Amino acid sequence: MGLAVLVLGLALFIGAHVVVSLRDRRAALVARLGEWPYKGLISLVSLAGILLIAWGFAEYRDDGQWIELYDPPTWTRHLAALLIWPAVIMVTAAYIPGNIKRTLKHPMLTGVKLWAVAHLIANGDIGSVILFGSILAWAVYDRITLKRRSDPGAPPIPVGGRRNDILAVVVGTILYLALAFVFHPLVIGRAVFGSPALGT
Repeated sequence: MGLAVLVLGLALFIGAHVVVSLRDRRAALVARLGEWPYKGLISLVSLAGILLIAWGFAEYRDDGQWIELYDPPTWTRHLAALLIWPAVIMVTAAYIPGNIKRTLKHPMLTGVKLWAVAHLIANGDIGSVILFGSILAWAVYDRITLKRRSDPGAPPIPVGGRRNDILAVVVGTILYLALAFVFHPLVIGRAVFGSPALGT
């Protein structure tokens, strides 16, 4: 049950983003529905996908479907925790663009790919491989399609310089610590640094 819900959530989330990458199909939907109804529909489908992914993965963990495809050594968890830090900074740099964005071009996708790889390094069970492998495949696909798009897409966020990079690192680090010490232990059920969530 859990794996089925997880796969359904991934299909909705990734499917919505694939539609966005198919620019002719996207344009046809916008023409038929209107710009804002189209964006609302894509957002609702994506949100439904995220909720189903979270629910499905939680059910998968709790209903005894845990199947190990490979057994990562303990040190991979430490490597994963280290890799997630720059991944979160990269995602943050997509919204506070500076030289990091100028260098990476698409720091959001680069961060997502690094996040997925880090989790695949440290988790060898079938649910994790399906989840993080699917997200990694989508991020690679989306990066490839970005090179082939002829339309301008969304208006670009003005790119700053070193000051924005410093801000992205600071904000990204704060988010990383919040994810590690609060979100991951409380929501995912696994402590990143071997300690319970703050405040518990």
